[in-house]
Amino acid sequence: MTTFGYSLSTEEHTPAALIAQAKMAEAAGFEALWISDHYHPWNDEQGQSPFVWSLIGALSQVTSLPVTTAVTCPTLRLHPAVIAQAAATSSVMLDGRFVLGVGSGEALNEHIFGDAWPSADVRLDMLEEAVDVIRLLHEGGVKDHDGTHYTVENARIYTLPQQPVPIYVSAFGPKSAELAGRIGDGFCSTKPDRDILQLFRDAGGEGKPTQGGVKVCWGADEQEAVTTAHRLWANTGLPGELAQVLPTPAHFEQASTLVSPDMIAEMTVCGPDAGRHIQAMTAYVDAGYSEVFVSQIGPEQEGFFEFYSQQVLPKLR
Repeated sequence: MTTFGYSLSTEEHTPAALIAQAKMAEAAGFEALWISDHYHPWNDEQGQSPFVWSLIGALSQVTSLPVTTAVTCPTLRLHPAVIAQAAATSSVMLDGRFVLGVGSGEALNEHIFGDAWPSADVRLDMLEEAVDVIRLLHEGGVKDHDGTHYTVENARIYTLPQQPVPIYVSAFGPKSAELAGRIGDGFCSTKPDRDILQLFRDAGGEGKPTQGGVKVCWGADEQEAVTTAHRLWANTGLPGELAQVLPTPAHFEQASTLVSPDMIAEMTVCGPDAGRHIQAMTAYVDAGYSEVFVSQIGPEQEGFFEFYSQQVLPKLR
């Protein structure tokens, strides 16, 4: 049976608002939480970007839902040995209900120390080694690692969960899907792409959990919802690798001027039609995802949760 969860957008909301949304999500009948991990928002209009590990600690005190980072980049901005400690503590605080979602990252968040932004192949190689480091440290005991990209010396994580933290790997293309199937305990993506899922399964992911995320903008007035979605998330209409290589919110704002409201309306469900919201979620179910997470764009959060609890989730189930 498919699990339906809510995705907390750290790019849009303050810590207090995100905590409130988590509580509303559980009360509305959602079964799990995603939370994004960014240093910057995609544009200044979104306007937020709190430190995800502080928020996860707070979430552990206000909700009984499982939490997945969607996704953490454990390669440049934070050393994988630090991510290993953060993930272990998060799992302890959540009584084992924590999944570390990882990906190869975006220049937007990872270039902040002035390092050169590696090619896609190098980023995937770094991600594979980073996952090895995290798993090594989650074994417990004093560990050393001398690899191509990372060195760990005399490191021991003392606060460990009873079971190693599951690591799900994000993928959008064939190479990353193959890597996810080979090294991941699960898979996550933001596209209802059956072919990518099959590549993941063929590479070793058969039978493993798969998570998909979709953005919507519920509102009583469809055109107002389109305007909100375009104002906050025009960047979702950018093609190709731009999301991985543009370095600042200002660059995303410049590129997003090429994305029209009509383009966003075509790719994002906006407004009060329950059938369209159900269809957006069902696309991921039909593609084969075992967990589907939805994120409400904009400030209309209370109305969204009431709408989903009454008109969407019951019909999905």
